[in-house]
Amino acid sequence: MSFHSPSLPNFSSPVVIGGKSVGPGEPCFIIAEAGSNHDRKIETAIALVDAAAEADCDAIKFQTFTGPDIAAGGSADYVKLPKQYGQWGQYLQDFYANCALPEEFHKPLFEHARDRNIMFFSSPFSEKAVDLLVDLGVIALKIASFEMVHLPLIRHAANTGLPLIISTGMAGLGDIERALEAVDDGGGGNVILLHCGSNYPLGAGSAHLAAMDTIRKNFGVPVGYSDHTLGLTIPTTAAALGANAFEKHITLDQKGNGPDHSFAISSDDLKLMVHQMREAELAVGQPQKRRQQEELEHAQRGRRSLFATRDLKKGEILTLDAVKIVRPGIGLEPMFLDILLNCPVIKDAKMDTPLCWDNFLDTGSKSN
Repeated sequence: MSFHSPSLPNFSSPVVIGGKSVGPGEPCFIIAEAGSNHDRKIETAIALVDAAAEADCDAIKFQTFTGPDIAAGGSADYVKLPKQYGQWGQYLQDFYANCALPEEFHKPLFEHARDRNIMFFSSPFSEKAVDLLVDLGVIALKIASFEMVHLPLIRHAANTGLPLIISTGMAGLGDIERALEAVDDGGGGNVILLHCGSNYPLGAGSAHLAAMDTIRKNFGVPVGYSDHTLGLTIPTTAAALGANAFEKHITLDQKGNGPDHSFAISSDDLKLMVHQMREAELAVGQPQKRRQQEELEHAQRGRRSLFATRDLKKGEILTLDAVKIVRPGIGLEPMFLDILLNCPVIKDAKMDTPLCWDNFLDTGSKSN
């Protein structure tokens, strides 16, 4: 049963991002997520752009926020950080301030990505961040899972006219519908939804990749997956299941101190991931079941066909003892044996030669 509300508009599919079509029948749009793994160092952030470009990702994505954009201030217990986060400060605002990409990094990163021929965009966590990114010239905006309930932010982002990629971690279908209504309210029409599990790392059994199809059927937009699992199994599987877009955290140091390093993949694994995902897409192929052109040689060499067990003379009746079914498959196929038994031979056949139609039918060739 479809959940789709009749009040929702029909959003565009496929969605075009930076000249690339994203949707059914198109290659998966692969996004390298830098997160906070830049460690607030411009050289590290630039190296992340390089790693994504060298892995042939379609895009590199950062996050644009300040501490006050995300978290309440003060010193109440509900804004205190758990002890394991103490190295980033005592309160939530401290944590996010120490993870934020400095505003002055955005332009050089955007320009470096352009030079490396990889798309650059970011997740804005405030209306001000949206405006900063639009002024920069980004080709899309990403709404993080935690922000998909921030409907004013979604409306503001939609009002830019840029394609929106919305992650759906922690969301049910009703949450997604409300987010899409906000997109429509803001005048947007190009949306990609990413199924997502919001745990860091996420266990493979919690990925529920089948939900991509549920989202696609209910909302009719391109659908992909934002991945927080360890390893490369889930990315490859998502590609095989038809993910239209895919996002994965990357790092230059999996033992780094930042909160996103431990579940991100290395630059070498990123290259392998992209390669495996592209191979998975190729492997899915077409739904028709038929002999492939590259199988022809093996079919002729390895399949069986009808051969003469002895010399056959024109005029004699073909009997079972005169035929064997052996390789190579260059004679008549075995399925014709029952038809040919008790038929007269009209053309001689030597022992251990393939039987062909002109041994039994007048094909216009000159008989012996």
